[in-house]
Amino acid sequence: MNTPYQEALGSTLISRGIRERIILVAVTLPDRTDDETQESLDELAQLIDTAGADEVARITQRRDAPDSAYYIGKGKAEELKELCLALDSDTVVFDNELSPGQQFNLEKLLGRTALDRTAVILDIFAQNAHTLEGKAQVELALLRYRLPRIRRGAKAGLSQQAGGIGTRGPGETKLEVDRRRIGERISRLDRELENLQKTRQEQRKGRERSGLGSVAIVGYTNAGKSSLLNRLTSAGVLVENRLFATLDPTTRRLALPGGEPVLLSDTVGFVRRLPHGLIEAFKSTLEVAVNSDLLLHVVDASAVDPNGQIAAVREVLAEIGAANVPELLVINKSDLDPDEAKRLVYEHQGAVSFSAMTGEGLNDLLLAIGDRMRALTTVIELLIPYDRGDIVATVHREGEVVSTANEESGMRVRARLADASAGRLNQFVVNK
Repeated sequence: MNTPYQEALGSTLISRGIRERIILVAVTLPDRTDDETQESLDELAQLIDTAGADEVARITQRRDAPDSAYYIGKGKAEELKELCLALDSDTVVFDNELSPGQQFNLEKLLGRTALDRTAVILDIFAQNAHTLEGKAQVELALLRYRLPRIRRGAKAGLSQQAGGIGTRGPGETKLEVDRRRIGERISRLDRELENLQKTRQEQRKGRERSGLGSVAIVGYTNAGKSSLLNRLTSAGVLVENRLFATLDPTTRRLALPGGEPVLLSDTVGFVRRLPHGLIEAFKSTLEVAVNSDLLLHVVDASAVDPNGQIAAVREVLAEIGAANVPELLVINKSDLDPDEAKRLVYEHQGAVSFSAMTGEGLNDLLLAIGDRMRALTTVIELLIPYDRGDIVATVHREGEVVSTANEESGMRVRARLADASAGRLNQFVVNK
């Protein structure tokens, strides 16, 4: 018997095994240029490849507004049908978001599956989710996507339940049963994720009590976030040259040049037009960015449009409530395009150029992180009795010691400490 997670993936968006043949479709609306449409289709082709399928053709159309029935015009839809037959394609994928009605009409006309960008991203997330929380988040997003797309099937499958004692009345159609089951599963997943979120909040409180600063790595998918985490902490996180290779967050301890430790966390990659339902489902995971002291925003210097990717990441950060978290731009892959990396550093004041592959720029990056974190701390002066070596050790462990001096009543220490640490050591603070 399939698990609920497997059932959610039952209407698989991109089939496993033999690679499907996909035709990509996009409509250029007045707010976009043809070049932007082609660039977006190039990214969709990467998503399709990551999902395990091949692009065999692409078709575009310029319109003032989407067609209510097919998104593209009826004539272009007929042209698409002929192309599907000629190329023996399995599926068509729209770069634009299809309504349930448009998707149903297209599948009826084309005689094959019609998907949109959201469905492909959901499919990739489904393939790459491994933890209990990750699977629950993906399943929740999938079910919310599928619920309005359930359509009536054959009449035989929609008959009322058989009569009899205890079963009289209007009964339920198969359609209603499917919708009810999905609704119940969504409610159950919401409760499970709420409990997992409470556990995550308790873990975060524990980290806050430790007094350690927190740094979250964010960025566009495949920008090199996991490579950066591995380079800085030897975390051993999976690194692959494909989109959304890792979904589950990883946290490691990092010692900065001044000796003070911080917690460094990886996060799921972002992409243009990341489905809102997916952001909602992954909010508990993305809280690591919202609650961090500093964001390392990793940018791929070799990308076609790095500034567009920066804007897309910041848009998602704003949606999850992390727009006001201090940010350090890290221009990665400087070894692939040194000139572009220099241009981006010049254009974005305070950015740091770095190569996670070669390690070039590592010291500058660590110093920049240390400077940013120190700017968030306060220099305080403490007088610690000589018999309280444990307090001296705590100061060294949780902050950066600026100076020390021996006095008759104890050791006078000036140190940079986060507010949480300073609060716990309040009884030793002098010159308040």
